[in-house]
Amino acid sequence: MARNNGAAASQPSRTHLISSTAMLKAKTNGVTRQESNWSQSSPRPSTWLIFLFHFALPMTLLLIVSNVVDDIYGAFTSLVAESTPLVHYDEAVKPPTTFPSISNYEEGSNSVIDQQSKRRSQDNILKQQLNKHDGTNNNNKVKSNNKGTGPQSSPLYKDMETNIIMLRSKYEESRNTPSEILAAIRYADYLKYRDTTIHDGGTYQMDAIKVYSRAIELLQDEYRQKIDNGEEVRLSEGATSSPVVGYSGLNREMFLDYDSKSTEGRLCATYTSLGKVFFMSNMFGRAVQSYDACLSYDPYYLDALTSRAQALLILGKFNEAGTDYKLVLELDTNRLFVDAVTGLSKVLTAKEDAITEGWDYLVNILEQDLPRLKETYENAKLSNNDGRVKHYVDGLKRVHHAMFAYHDVKTKNASAAWEHLLKGNMYKLSTVAPFDAAFEKDRVRRLKQVFTPNFFPKGVGSQTRTPIFIIGFVRSGSTLLERILDSHPLIVGTGEDSVFNGRLDFIRNEIVQASTTGSANDLQIKVKQLADDVVSDMKSRWEVIEDNMHDESEISDKPSKITRPNPTRFADKMLTNYMNVGFIHMLFPNALILHVAREPMDTIFSAFKHDFPPGGLDYTADFAGLAQLYHSYREVMRHWDAVLPGRVTHIRYEDMVTDLPNVAPKIIDAVGVPWDPTVLDFHKKKQAVNTLSTTQVRKGLYSHHFKEWKRYEEYLHPLLDLVGSEVEYDLKTTLPGY
Repeated sequence: MARNNGAAASQPSRTHLISSTAMLKAKTNGVTRQESNWSQSSPRPSTWLIFLFHFALPMTLLLIVSNVVDDIYGAFTSLVAESTPLVHYDEAVKPPTTFPSISNYEEGSNSVIDQQSKRRSQDNILKQQLNKHDGTNNNNKVKSNNKGTGPQSSPLYKDMETNIIMLRSKYEESRNTPSEILAAIRYADYLKYRDTTIHDGGTYQMDAIKVYSRAIELLQDEYRQKIDNGEEVRLSEGATSSPVVGYSGLNREMFLDYDSKSTEGRLCATYTSLGKVFFMSNMFGRAVQSYDACLSYDPYYLDALTSRAQALLILGKFNEAGTDYKLVLELDTNRLFVDAVTGLSKVLTAKEDAITEGWDYLVNILEQDLPRLKETYENAKLSNNDGRVKHYVDGLKRVHHAMFAYHDVKTKNASAAWEHLLKGNMYKLSTVAPFDAAFEKDRVRRLKQVFTPNFFPKGVGSQTRTPIFIIGFVRSGSTLLERILDSHPLIVGTGEDSVFNGRLDFIRNEIVQASTTGSANDLQIKVKQLADDVVSDMKSRWEVIEDNMHDESEISDKPSKITRPNPTRFADKMLTNYMNVGFIHMLFPNALILHVAREPMDTIFSAFKHDFPPGGLDYTADFAGLAQLYHSYREVMRHWDAVLPGRVTHIRYEDMVTDLPNVAPKIIDAVGVPWDPTVLDFHKKKQAVNTLSTTQVRKGLYSHHFKEWKRYEEYLHPLLDLVGSEVEYDLKTTLPGY
């Protein structure tokens, strides 16, 4: 989507394209000559030639498109942003998004920021570190996870897989030795980092959980042994020089390498890391339990407090989440955990009385912090330190967005709210490259050139109806649709870590290879295999989560195991899949594709005001970029309706909200499962997923936000002009029978 992320990565594919196209042309020329000879002897049709021209050649050309879609996938998954693990893969050097001291600023805070902002060659660091530990080479033959995942053609993916093999080898070599604890933590930390970077449905999440659990088991044994022997389990006050000041307890060890942490420090950090993997896996109750375990050693450990609050927020435990966020803001004198600002604003938006002082508490803090944060930002710019500048920019962005939420929700002062929203978005855009409209238009043009009515080969793909694909523009109501589906006992919503999208690069490469080097029958076999693998991974992921969800009973309102029959449908929600309808149809010609659409300006303004995680959606904070992205979406949807008429089922968001008793049965009927009345009570279901809309969906259906953009209409005229005729969307719900 954006050149700054995608352009460099796309060059190798374009080089590969030249050679692939040349090979294909040579192959095509050969077939053409053969067909000419056939025509002299018999009138048989040139089936293989048709296949080459209408499918194989476009598939090869599609390699151009493949990279420019990948750079936006990361914007829809985890809301926890983490930086690259360095030498020791410690939470100390992989901290949450932060900005340093605003009050009582100490130079030590800058050293933390510098440490966080350094970007190193991951491969070189790992090889140096692993060699340093034992001086041996790294030619150990360890079976790797060779399942098709992630953007497999990217150097980052390949480096990560190599690093995982090396770290796994070191971990296995260390089993039942004194070095096993550190080897396990480093290995699990890297698996966690990998799954926050490559979004493919959590390929390594369960491996990380198992290894973290093993490390915790060993640390608990070490802890008990030291207690029995009267040894220290925590560093004394003078035993560590923390890079930041003002912290006590285990927080003093937070930014130390694992080698330097105490037993309690390692236990707390490892429990917190385990909780974050549970969180990434949508096992929020288990995440809370892990954070609780850490906090049993130190109830003021900031990383666990902030992370627990985030999980409680997703679970709808607003009072508990508010209490944790408030405690973090009181303890975190350096404002290193600025997530608490964003989190508490979300809590107060959902439930103002979640903390006693309500909005007044947060606003008072922000009004005191903001001037000092601006001053430190200006000083950072003078230092020419990009890492520090980005750090302070993130803090300023979050503060202004929190103030926007306050005025938008509480004071209803549109002028003040708009001022803060513009400033927040200005800071967000200040660290990204300018939006490239030509590049965006070109990717849509190429997609339309490839996916023509003659593109799709007959008889290819799996006949299963197991997957349900939800597509649309951001902030269009997709979470509501997924929650409605998930409330049915035979349907599972898998959140926004899409298994299909994570496999897409691998799928594309395999299809291209099969279409250019084999027969049409080979292609059919390959495509079905790829489709079956996607379904298998969806089911496996659900089974793992279901098995682990049973331990959430202690934090549920009703402490009992929740059982459900084995599902027959899995909803895969990745909104950028509107670019991939062609591939979805090829793999799953019978699968339901649900396009949820919302009134254009409600959708567009909602996207403009939301602070998405860093990635391709950065440009929704810019009028021109947002308008062009929306134009692309509408153009692509028109294209699918033209080349695959009736293939996509459209659902108007407004129809779901105002007419659910009539719409919901038609949705379930289209899915192909029996009606269940619990679907109408979707908002009462305890299971949660991590999306920007989770807290809204928990409230059920409400229509007061229709035309909400009208409150800010006087500021949106330039955006309206850019959106142009697309401000109208005369789209009807096309559910059969509705």
